[in-house]
Amino acid sequence: MTQRRPIVDALIRFQKRQPFSFHVPGHKHGVLSGLPEEIQSALSYDLTELTGLDDLHYPEEIIQDAQYLLAQAYNTKQSFFLVNGSTVGNLAMIYAACREGDKVVVQRNSHKSIFHALELARVQPVYVSPQWHEESMTAALASLKTIEAAITAYPEVRAVILTYPNYYGIASEELAAIIALCHKQDIPVLIDEAHGAHFQIGEPFPVSALSLGADVVVQSAHKTLPAMTMGSFLHVGSDRVSVKRIQKYLRMFQSSSPSYLILASLDDARAHLQNFSLPDIRSFNEKRERFLNSLRMIPQLLVIESDDPLKVILRVTHHSGYQFKQKLEQVGIEVELADLFQVLLILPLLKQWHAYPFAEIRSRLKEAVAMLQAESRQKTQIEIPILQDVTIPALSFEEIELADQEWVSYTQIIGRIAAGMVIPYPPGIPLIVPGEKWTLSKVEELMNHLAANAQIQGDHRLASKQLSVLQETQQSPNKS
Repeated sequence: MTQRRPIVDALIRFQKRQPFSFHVPGHKHGVLSGLPEEIQSALSYDLTELTGLDDLHYPEEIIQDAQYLLAQAYNTKQSFFLVNGSTVGNLAMIYAACREGDKVVVQRNSHKSIFHALELARVQPVYVSPQWHEESMTAALASLKTIEAAITAYPEVRAVILTYPNYYGIASEELAAIIALCHKQDIPVLIDEAHGAHFQIGEPFPVSALSLGADVVVQSAHKTLPAMTMGSFLHVGSDRVSVKRIQKYLRMFQSSSPSYLILASLDDARAHLQNFSLPDIRSFNEKRERFLNSLRMIPQLLVIESDDPLKVILRVTHHSGYQFKQKLEQVGIEVELADLFQVLLILPLLKQWHAYPFAEIRSRLKEAVAMLQAESRQKTQIEIPILQDVTIPALSFEEIELADQEWVSYTQIIGRIAAGMVIPYPPGIPLIVPGEKWTLSKVEELMNHLAANAQIQGDHRLASKQLSVLQETQQSPNKS
C-alpha cells in the first residue's frame, strides 16, 4: 500500500507558487471563466504540460511514477492512464492486437465502442452469443463451449474480445477456462472490464480478469472508483500484445492536450483502491447489508443482488424499470439505468470513515414505490431470443460502407440487412449492428423499448418509424 499520489502532489506544489499564466488553457487559472464559483476554483488545477508536470504521451516524471504505482496496484506488465474514457482503451487494444482483415471473436453484447473499434480497424468479427442470466434478466458472458466452437470453426482467429462483468455486475465462473483455452492456441484475450476497476480489491468482489490471466484489460475507473468522468485505465498483462503498439495507438487516439484534472483523479482513484483495507471492506459490507435489508422491508420492492456487491437491481412488481426510474427522479434519486424490468443502482465504494445518507435514501425509495403503486400496471415480458452461438455478419464493414442504403418502415424491415447501429442507451449494447439481419425477435425487442420510452441511439428515424438498411439488390445471404 502507498499513500503517494505523484500527480496530485505535483499539482498542489505547482499552485502554491501562484504563477502567472501566459500558457493554455485560455481561462487563465479560472480567472476568465464564467462558470459557477465551485467549478472556477478547480480550474486553477486545469493545467498543461508545464515544467515539472510531465507529458502523458512521453512520461518521464510524475506521470511515469503514477503509472508505475498503477501497474503495482494491479500487478501488471504495464498500465496506462486514459483521459478519453474506456472507448480509447478499447480502440487501442484492438488496433494493437489485430491487423486489417483479421478474424476476431467478439462477444455479441459488447459495448458500442467495441463495435466502433472493429469497424475502424476493419477486422472481421465472429460474434458469439452470450448466455441469458435469468435472475438479473440480462445477457452475461458467452460460454466456454461457445468460445471453443468459434475458435474451432475459425482457427485463424487472431484475438478474442470479451466483456466482463456485464453492466449489471454479473461475472462468470468460466472466464479462467476461456482464457486458458485461448492461450493454449496463443490467442490473446482482450477484456472490456469497464465495470470492474475495483475487482483488484479482492473479496467480496469478483476475481479480476487480470488475475485470471487476460492479456489486455480496459477499465472505467470513473464508474466504480472515485475518478472523474472519462478517467480510465488500460492494463497489459502479458507479452502476447505489444506494449509498444499499445503506446503507439494511445498516442494517436488520446487527446494531445490531456486533462490534468482527470489525470489527478486517476492518481487519486488508484490510491483509493490500493489503500482499501480489511477494516474498509468489513465496514463497506456492514453498511451495504444494513441498507439492502432495509430495502427488503419495503412492500412490493424486489431487491436482486449481483455478483458485484457494488451493483444492486431493484424491481417493483408489475411495473417497468422506466416507470420506476421516473418516480425515483421525482423524489431526488438518480439511478444508473433503467430497462424493461428494473433499475440499476451503483453503490459507493465507501471506506470506514465515509458516511452516506442511506436512511434518507431508503425513505425516498419507499415514497417512489408508493407513487408507482398508485399508477396503472404495465405488462413487462420478454421473449428470450434463440440465437445461433456463432455467427458472422452478412457483409463486411467495407462492403456496407460502399453499399447504397435506404430507409424502410419497421413493418417491412424483417430479413433486411442493417446499415447502421440501433442502440438502447444505457447500457449501450447494440440491438443490431451493421451487416446483421433484422429478425422478428429484434423488431419486437425494439418495439418493447419504444413502448417503454427508452432512449435509442444510432441510425434511425424514430419519428417516422424508419430504419436504415441496404438496398435490396445489395442484400447478401448470411455467411454463418
